[in-house]
Amino acid sequence: MATLTKKRKAAVAKFDGTKLYDLSQATEIVKQVSTTKFDATVDIAVRLGVDPKKSTEMVRGTVSLPHGTGRTVNVLVLADPAKCEEAMAAGADMAGLDDYVEKIKGGWTDVDVIICTPAVMAKVGALGRVLGPRGLMPNPKTGTVTMDVAKAVKEVKAGKIDFKVDKAGIIHAVIGKASFDAAKLRENANEILQTLVKLKPSTAKGAYIKSISISSTMSPGVKVDPRVVNA
Repeated sequence: MATLTKKRKAAVAKFDGTKLYDLSQATEIVKQVSTTKFDATVDIAVRLGVDPKKSTEMVRGTVSLPHGTGRTVNVLVLADPAKCEEAMAAGADMAGLDDYVEKIKGGWTDVDVIICTPAVMAKVGALGRVLGPRGLMPNPKTGTVTMDVAKAVKEVKAGKIDFKVDKAGIIHAVIGKASFDAAKLRENANEILQTLVKLKPSTAKGAYIKSISISSTMSPGVKVDPRVVNA
């Protein structure tokens, strides 16, 4: 077992690691135990009662966080010149097509979100090997393949995130920064949890939300009582 650092020991001592807290308590504790010198990212991990191997139980979707993520999101739009103008006017960081396609083919992925129009999907689809493993592939289900690129850019910049259950049945998502008020972190976390409830597969049996943990960068996780969500 790894030896706990002095800071880690102090953080762990501030709460009961075996106890289940409500969202208000958990977000307050996470702020107290965040020990990084920088503004740490706060994440939520939700273990679902689903089998991701079954296509009928693959949970994925998008959610617009009421208070955003607190992160600067670099957005690239791949489209024809007219749509690129719309995208840049809406706040996109980069926009274009062939030049960026060639850069990505060469391994460039210095971007957080890629949005494209349906008309260019043939070119973008060829980038799957590079973009897929990094979670950057545009997808109609997450609203990143659309004719309304301006709206998509604004939503992403305002705090819209997408999520997907991993092989272990866990959803990981950012809910803000340690500098956020605990109330804002709680409201962002609640938005994700309520969205997950709406996406519950009809084939999922037993408890759907099995466990919830909230943590900041390098901090211990605080367990949240899942019964409130499952009620």
